[in-house]
Amino acid sequence: MIYKSIADKLRLRLNSSDYNVGSPLPAEKILAQEFGVARMTIRKAVDMLIAWGLVIRRHGSGTYVARKDVHHETTNLTGLAEVLRQQGKEVVSKVLVFEVMPAPPAIASQLRIQINERIYFSRRVRYVDGKPLMLEDSYMPVKLFRTLSLGHLEGSKFDYIEKECGITISGNYESLSPVLADRQLAQSMNVPEQTPLLRITSLSYSDSGEFLNYSVMFRNASEYQVDYHLRRVHTDNSPLTHSPE
Repeated sequence: MIYKSIADKLRLRLNSSDYNVGSPLPAEKILAQEFGVARMTIRKAVDMLIAWGLVIRRHGSGTYVARKDVHHETTNLTGLAEVLRQQGKEVVSKVLVFEVMPAPPAIASQLRIQINERIYFSRRVRYVDGKPLMLEDSYMPVKLFRTLSLGHLEGSKFDYIEKECGITISGNYESLSPVLADRQLAQSMNVPEQTPLLRITSLSYSDSGEFLNYSVMFRNASEYQVDYHLRRVHTDNSPLTHSPE
């Protein structure tokens, strides 16, 4: 859907430093010319922004930014560095460990590879505006990423996988749980021991069904918020599933 793609692009634009809450959006005619689509397509894209609560339409006046969407949502799979940089934040990755190792059984099972098959193991701390936000342990099959380097890990893995390796990241499985920082985590993230952290396991896969990256991440819960927007899918031939109340 073209209008969905345009809405996503406008959403990123609204989160940039070019716009403040209350700033007007360009007129539909101008946006239609910019994106090379009909005004009706732009109107549908703006309607999505309104549904997301990001903009409001004032009759006879125009459309204005209602709020900044500064959280990382699960509706659109985007790398952490991409999201935060689009919000004007400085992201720096410090790599603590980078080595090739045989895949232990638990990791091989996650990546659907043979036990002892060669994988990259990396540990890095992600800093945002100078503050340690996340500690990440990452496992990637060597056979898929033979050119992976320290420099890539200091940047964006998503960029490396998609732009340099030409592999399309199709989706991601995540599991979240709260934990308290032990001594090692506290030292790495520069927080007191027993600080609440968010533990996230993440398994990314390609459009061809290959598992690309398994990560275990610890994020500072006081500095980072995760929002969910989950859609309920109905089918004609199957019963509805029950969700916890």
